[in-house]
Amino acid sequence: MQPVTLPSPSTSRLLSIDIYRGFVMFLMVAEVLGLRSLAKKFPDNWFMQFIGFHTDHVAWEGCSLHDMIQPSFSFLVGVALPFSIAHRLAKGESFGIMSIHALWRSLVLVLLGVFLRSVGRPITNWTFEDTLSQIGLGYFFLFLLGWMKNWIVWLAFCVIVVGYWYAWTLYPAEVNDFQLHWKKNANLGWAFDTWFLNLFPRKEVFTGNGGGYLTLSFIPTLATMILGLVAGRWLQQSKPLVDKLNWLVVTGIVLLVLGLLADYLGICPNVKKIWTPTWVLFSGGICFLMLACFVALVDGAGIQAPFFVFLVFGVNSIAIYCLSHLIEGFIKSSLYTHLGKGVFKIMGDTYEPFLMGLAILAILWLILFWMYRRKLFLKV
Repeated sequence: MQPVTLPSPSTSRLLSIDIYRGFVMFLMVAEVLGLRSLAKKFPDNWFMQFIGFHTDHVAWEGCSLHDMIQPSFSFLVGVALPFSIAHRLAKGESFGIMSIHALWRSLVLVLLGVFLRSVGRPITNWTFEDTLSQIGLGYFFLFLLGWMKNWIVWLAFCVIVVGYWYAWTLYPAEVNDFQLHWKKNANLGWAFDTWFLNLFPRKEVFTGNGGGYLTLSFIPTLATMILGLVAGRWLQQSKPLVDKLNWLVVTGIVLLVLGLLADYLGICPNVKKIWTPTWVLFSGGICFLMLACFVALVDGAGIQAPFFVFLVFGVNSIAIYCLSHLIEGFIKSSLYTHLGKGVFKIMGDTYEPFLMGLAILAILWLILFWMYRRKLFLKV
């Protein structure tokens, strides 16, 4: 029996890339289910506690599945780049034209992130920690590296990781404790933001981000995208699939071990919110392993149909990213208006937010499915 093959809107890259991206976007949109809040109502249920942990960010050090959304999204930008360059070259586009497009894309992503962070605020919220802004700030540099030889790409990665780590160690800690160089809102990135972000018009003086997120995190985020670029180049080669999978798995394990060792030895803590160099290694390793899983299942075993729900999200990632930020509230209020609150209380007050979240998630997916069927793909 032949595996079911779904029509792929993107013929220039592997279907597994779009499905992996769709899985990541699904995890992001699934926040609307309110599972972390639901889990708090069942403190003695180990399964609900497990679900609650992995649908929320860790407080500071460590990692949950939810923490892997942003690094995976950034990593996949790098994975897709070699395929994008090859596709544009096949169409006869020059380096100059592609460079202009890369610059434009960078600007749009940065400003789109600012726009989404400004929704509902009295004035523009000039902040650059949003995922899209972080990718945009580093995207043009990634594009230039996309034309470089592999050894230059790896050198750039090492310079970023080591150089960023060293720069943070030079910033004076409050006391003689090496780990305090990465203390929340008392580090190099925080010092930069208290200067840089106050150059923009603000309602109040910026003194720190509540979650500790930083503008300068775009630099190690670029390192994560570089890892994706390396993975994308490897997948692009005409080698047996098993060789590609072996390389992805081995590279992932090496990065994961290096990240764990750097954290264990006290060289640098593993903190996603400030994107420490250790986080680059640790999350990068997981990204390699997750990519290997999707490549093996989708491109290797031909298991595609069960992942269709993710594919619909993955081929329109920018669209679902924006929709989830802009219209979730509108959908919720509309459902209450037309269906009433009783429909969502059928299982009691405890599960009302979850059932409402399911309805919102379904509507968002149907919007994306409508776009998919009509080949409407929002690109920058």
